[in-house]
Amino acid sequence: MEHFYLSLLLSFMSFIMVSLFSLFYKHISQYKNPNLPPGKPGFPFVGESLDFLSTGWKGHPEKFVFDRTTKYSSDVFKTNLLGHPAAVLCGAAGNKFMFSNENKLVVAWWPDSVNKIFPSSLQTSSKEEAIKMRKLLPQFFKPEALQRYIGIMDTIAQRHFASGWENRKEVVVFPLAKNYTFWLACRLFLSLEDPTHIAKFAEPFQVLASGIISIPIDLPGTPFRRAIKASKFIRKELVSIIKQRKIELEQGKACKRDDILCHMLSTSDENGECMNEMDIADKILGLLIGGHDTASAACTFIVKYLSELPHIFQQVYNEQMEIGKGKKVGELLNWDDIQKMKYSWNVACEVMRLAPPLQGAFREAINDFIFNGFSIPRGWKLYWSANSTHKNPKYFPEPENFDPSRFEGQGPAPYTFVPFGGGPRMCPGKEYARLEILVFMHNLVKRFRFEKVIPDEKIIVDPMPIPAKGLPIRLYPHNTS
Repeated sequence: MEHFYLSLLLSFMSFIMVSLFSLFYKHISQYKNPNLPPGKPGFPFVGESLDFLSTGWKGHPEKFVFDRTTKYSSDVFKTNLLGHPAAVLCGAAGNKFMFSNENKLVVAWWPDSVNKIFPSSLQTSSKEEAIKMRKLLPQFFKPEALQRYIGIMDTIAQRHFASGWENRKEVVVFPLAKNYTFWLACRLFLSLEDPTHIAKFAEPFQVLASGIISIPIDLPGTPFRRAIKASKFIRKELVSIIKQRKIELEQGKACKRDDILCHMLSTSDENGECMNEMDIADKILGLLIGGHDTASAACTFIVKYLSELPHIFQQVYNEQMEIGKGKKVGELLNWDDIQKMKYSWNVACEVMRLAPPLQGAFREAINDFIFNGFSIPRGWKLYWSANSTHKNPKYFPEPENFDPSRFEGQGPAPYTFVPFGGGPRMCPGKEYARLEILVFMHNLVKRFRFEKVIPDEKIIVDPMPIPAKGLPIRLYPHNTS
């Protein structure tokens, strides 16, 4: 019997050794091309993923890129991220190449884990679903539609500040900013207005966002498993909302609201078929994530920098109060008011340069190609990093200094300021985000001055920049007497 167990143990160990060797050989064989960019692939399977993620957790996401551009090349280096051989293209030239060659040499890529968190009811990939979604969005983000949203945004902002900020000595900014942007997304995309109903979604969305770019270990307690669970809960709730809206429309109890949900319920494809409820839920889920998460991070860091820089706050305050002077009591903000907020938007842009909500994004090479003299094989993953230009003195002199004047006149050089991406895949909601951020700034500064409770609060990136404690601040209401 002892010989049997010993034999079994040896067989098991042999299997493990063969598997590890096979994994190691496959890992090394992906880097056989002699003309690849400089760099190291890291460990088998995990590659340099832990370093890539941990520099963000430590508050310095740019360190992963800058350490390697210093060591290998300022333009491109090879690595292995999220289990795949990858090349990181840096600087304005790298951004231009990626954005200009969309669907020619490169296509959008998401890790397989994303398809588990955002499963499609139609068995299509998140890539295909994103293409379909982009065809549905333009009419909701065109200028005439955006103009209609401003009054709604201002109304919700006023209610948000009245319920969450006023009559308080201290608040924590990040969760409040998420409440604001999520409230807007629910109202404009789904016509949901009940704060209790909206609050039901808030925590699952936070869990979902934290697990999107995480190590895909599907075990209890991991961010990845929690994100999958949150996604299932949200989709179930969305299907319930969709079913109720269909009933209301069929019974004539609700007119066709001018929101994305009604459009999806009534739009048919080339075969005359409308989307099913789960398909609509899939798309609304992705839209709600994209429609509020990045803007809430931007709003939070706007508060951070305004609290640290009184002279910047004063200029924003002066601009916003000048706009307020021309308003009647109770009159909401309008399109003309937004166009007058030039300095405020320059401040917001400088905030997004220093703390970009979108740190970068992945692509996949669909053909072999040469970049900067190096070979990039078909199938390799590519990554562009906002910080490779945003914090590079070549493009932004003294990059750590806060200077809104960088955005006056013609502004930064092309392909250097990329908080919304670029090319065909530039964020379709860029103008929507501009409106919600400016409406937030207007309602904030006309009510309060403020200061940080924690002077040196740590910043983490997971996957967006977040103050570690949520940015608690003390509020000082303006003297209105």
